[in-house]
Amino acid sequence: MIRIALADDHQLVLDGLKALIKEYPDFEFVAEANDGKRLLEIVRVVHVDVVLVDIDMPIMNGLQAIEAIKQEKPDVKCMALTMHNEKGMIQKVLAAGASGYILKNIDQIDLIAAIKKVYEGGKAFSEDVTMTLAGSANSTNVAYQNVMLSDDLTDREIEILKLIAQGYSNKEIGDQLFISHRTVDTHRTNLMKKLDVHNIAGLIRYALRSGYVE
Repeated sequence: MIRIALADDHQLVLDGLKALIKEYPDFEFVAEANDGKRLLEIVRVVHVDVVLVDIDMPIMNGLQAIEAIKQEKPDVKCMALTMHNEKGMIQKVLAAGASGYILKNIDQIDLIAAIKKVYEGGKAFSEDVTMTLAGSANSTNVAYQNVMLSDDLTDREIEILKLIAQGYSNKEIGDQLFISHRTVDTHRTNLMKKLDVHNIAGLIRYALRSGYVE
């Protein structure tokens, strides 16, 4: 179960998000807050995996809340959920430690995929946000599609993808995971098909873009 907390100063938004989260058996709604200070207080005492945070909130805004949460609870994954699409704000939020920056015009399926991606350790951005950061519609469409594609990968495939990107051979990966090198090769082939890449370099580029390795 992915335990989720929400922070937004508009109750209507909170109610809609809660209803959405409760539709998915993999998600558990655990808490809500109308300001960043209250969210921080909740995260201190309640086990939370992912927080969705609005930027514009009273007392403590979303940026301040993300900074404080990451300092005190670095394992908690933070996602901004906002209408702001200014490059400077996006950069500040990411620098504060957020793993995702999602605009409120995102559709339901993509939001769910983004939450799962962030929970698994990746990065997630709305298409418009990626375009703002990169300034190129073509490159950002590819990047956004990759964020969503990774939701189709199994835990084992992600594990192998990370090791491939770190330069390990099939044999070395097999030794680490206690599987045969032939099984590793099968997973590698499946990864290439799913991600529509044709060589190891393509897998490595995908892993870098998706935040699986740095």
